Amino acid sequence: MNYRKLGTSGLHLSEIAYGNWITHGAQVDNDTAHACVLAALDVGITTFDTADVYSDTKAEMVLGQALKGVHRADIELCTKVCHPTGTGRNARGLSRKHIMEACHASLNRLQTDYIDIYYAHRFDATVSLEETFLAFSDLVRQGKVLYVGISEWTADQIAEGAVLARELKVPLVASQPQYSMLWRVMETEVVQACEREGIGQVVWSPLAQGILSGKYMPGQPLPEGSRASTAAGSPFMNKLAGQWLRTEVLEAISNLSTIASEVGLTLPQLAIAWVLQNPQVSSAIIGASKPEQVIENAKAAGVRLDREVMMQIDRVLEGLVERDPRKTG
Repeated sequence: MNYRKLGTSGLHLSEIAYGNWITHGAQVDNDTAHACVLAALDVGITTFDTADVYSDTKAEMVLGQALKGVHRADIELCTKVCHPTGTGRNARGLSRKHIMEACHASLNRLQTDYIDIYYAHRFDATVSLEETFLAFSDLVRQGKVLYVGISEWTADQIAEGAVLARELKVPLVASQPQYSMLWRVMETEVVQACEREGIGQVVWSPLAQGILSGKYMPGQPLPEGSRASTAAGSPFMNKLAGQWLRTEVLEAISNLSTIASEVGLTLPQLAIAWVLQNPQVSSAIIGASKPEQVIENAKAAGVRLDREVMMQIDRVLEGLVERDPRKTG
């Protein structure tokens, strides 16, 4: 495993992070979840990503239990706040009340005294940024949060937040956008805004919701148990995965498999290695439904793809890549 600094901060993350969106508390049983976490630790992954809203708070509980007994200073434990975690009017958003209460609830579920990176999971236009960042500032001063991040904020929102972060001495150091060979929205404006502020990218879905795993074949039924086939109950997942289940995309991905083989990688390894070629990316988050996936995908760490391979990938995906900065994951 390789490790990178997060933006201009002093925090180091593993190049590949382990995330438990969709899996823990939902798709996989707790024993399998624990095995995946142990596999992540075994291959040198130190950065773990979750959110209070994942699996209706159960994902945090599972991760906290799986990491019990691990020396806390040896890992970076990250979670998020914004989406609804209850039915009350204040059980959502980025108000001071919700941030403070959600943070304490996350600390309890994760069985930890502090969160390494606490993300604002989305932008909340109903609350002033000053209120939001004052709450983050207090959590930082209390030692309950070490660093602050944002997820799927626009470049303008990031720039505005960075002004307040400087005024309030909040270490705003991380951005968590969706990023993959197919989804390059962050490259248009977000990366430049973050680079000006010293903010590093911790990217999610480098496999484009599993589409870049190579398991989906043009003209064939969806594999049973695959992420796309199990997305029927989730409009959000249908939107994310469904946009790529087009013949022209799947045919292009088949061609990417050939490129992967030529450089001695699996297609998932190539996809993860591709996002890590971007110098602004500090870490790429992977998920897994079994420990073998963690072990195999972690082999993308440290891989360097030469310019010709990167150009080949662009040629294969020409006309299929999403770059519109108005879109968010």
